[in-house]
Amino acid sequence: MPHPCLSCGACCAHYRVSFHWSEAEPALGGRVPPELTVPLRSHERAMRGTAGGDRPRCIALDADIGRRSRCSIHPVRPQACRDVAASWESGAPSRQCDHARLAHGLPVLTPADWIWREAAANDRDANPDGSDTPDDRGTPPPAPPPTIAA
Repeated sequence: MPHPCLSCGACCAHYRVSFHWSEAEPALGGRVPPELTVPLRSHERAMRGTAGGDRPRCIALDADIGRRSRCSIHPVRPQACRDVAASWESGAPSRQCDHARLAHGLPVLTPADWIWREAAANDRDANPDGSDTPDDRGTPPPAPPPTIAA
């Protein structure tokens, strides 16, 4: 089962995404693409599409809300985005997540939405079989060859 955020996107199409301007300043180590941002206040920028209006939608969002979702700049997204937790992902509800999901007609996440992670807790690619083979669809890894005595 994939991460619930990959079939959601509600938060990216509900909230203004604002952050300190230095996050979009390459000379200062900022990684957010400045061309995807707009000035907001003296020390803030916002992701295009989220500053103003009654229907915010981040320019970096590639989604059909509630069906599929991905952030086109996920590795370099602003800290504000990194700070929004999905409900129950870390064992507690998230008011922001719940509010955004409800605004888009989606049910709030519950602890049951994360049960699949228990089997994959120590697996780097979140595959339940314990292997780190991408896209193994839960297929057990092949048995290792028998050891040969020297």
